[in-house]
Amino acid sequence: MSTEIINNMKNVLVIIIDIFIVIGSFLASCTHILRQLDADFYRPFIIAGWIIVALVALSGRFAYPKLNSKRLNVLRAGWHHLLAFGIGVLSLIVLFAYAAFFAPDGIMRIWTNMSGWLITLAYSILAEAIVFWSGMLRIFFSSEQLRVKWRIIAILCGLIPFVNLYVLYKMMRITDREIRYEHNRIARQNERKDDKLCQTKYPILLVHGIFFRDFDYMNYWGRIPKALKENGAEIYYGEQVSSDSVDSNGKYLAMRIRHVCELAGSEKVNIIAHSKGGLDTRCAISKYGADKYVASLTTVSTPHRGCEFADYLLNKIPKKQQDAIASMYNNLYRKLGDEKPDFMRGVSDLTFSACSKFNEETPDSENVYYQSVGSRQNRATAGRFPMNVSFPLVKHFDGENDGLVGKKSFPWGEKFTYLSIEGKRGISHGDMIDLNRENFDGFDVREFYIDLVNDLKNMGF
Repeated sequence: MSTEIINNMKNVLVIIIDIFIVIGSFLASCTHILRQLDADFYRPFIIAGWIIVALVALSGRFAYPKLNSKRLNVLRAGWHHLLAFGIGVLSLIVLFAYAAFFAPDGIMRIWTNMSGWLITLAYSILAEAIVFWSGMLRIFFSSEQLRVKWRIIAILCGLIPFVNLYVLYKMMRITDREIRYEHNRIARQNERKDDKLCQTKYPILLVHGIFFRDFDYMNYWGRIPKALKENGAEIYYGEQVSSDSVDSNGKYLAMRIRHVCELAGSEKVNIIAHSKGGLDTRCAISKYGADKYVASLTTVSTPHRGCEFADYLLNKIPKKQQDAIASMYNNLYRKLGDEKPDFMRGVSDLTFSACSKFNEETPDSENVYYQSVGSRQNRATAGRFPMNVSFPLVKHFDGENDGLVGKKSFPWGEKFTYLSIEGKRGISHGDMIDLNRENFDGFDVREFYIDLVNDLKNMGF
């Protein structure tokens, strides 16, 4: 039996289960309510109303059927189940209010048949609970934008009346935006997939910044590599040590660049380097002979002129504490795969004084096209940790910044692109590598990199 047939059978089974959960639960509740109401005139309306509620829930199962995104379809189905839950709860409140206050002999009818109404209420709560958890579990495990924050809030506030309804409302808003956002992206990608916008002459080498490694199970560049590959890019990674001197990492990257050229069967590579990775790559190009193998270097959020706040911290924090932090970091990253991480050498090379000396000793190569990108975080609370903590300090010493690097430190090469958006948020140092996998208004990081690589393609690189 083919995989396609098995997947189709699974989809049909899931739809049948959905129908049973939603319509079965609602009709069971409806039947018990009708049994208590001796009002034939209202029965067709009540039944029709509950069927509409059930269809609202089921409609999510068939949303976006042409999109190749199982996750989105599951998320959309969950969202519709929660919508049906909300409508169902409101319907039950109205129905029970009618039975008590507007139906003939309402209060007396309920009082004389209290056990029957309690059973009816229990069935109704059970029906709503089934639909609620069917939706909540779907969005809880399929959403990428709810993040840890809202999942924890949902768990903590689940049993607090009214607060839980507000949390549910916020979660539905977040997931609805996620569905629309990703739906539009997939639709746009389906239209252009044959254009190969990112199929450059030379492969792309992505070079990470300080304090990270190129893990297989947690990509430093978030959703960016997948978006580039979908548009024809050939992607490789720098794989240098997470924290070491610019010189040491530059020497390693020079060997890595030559190796990537051999793997790809290409004369050169296009390098996109983030943060300190930009300095490491400039060192590889200018000092260790990698210029013969590099067509272009795009530095993103790189402190070419250093960070004055780094000078301040290194002078302010006692050496004993610096050594303790460095030892803890180095021990951790040795366990994670780094051979010889060196926290202090890595941090020291990001100071204003170190970068000034580096720039004097490291001239650009005439064989390489250089360009740079920077961004602006608008306020501290807009950034995610640790950018929200470091932003005020960087602002004090370096002025306008992305949470870690000041604007004046970004520009390098023939072209400089400065990214900013209106509003309270801005674009942080982490946003530029999709660190938090977060969608927000005004900037689509995946589209930015697609455009960036497409520009390299159009330039003949």
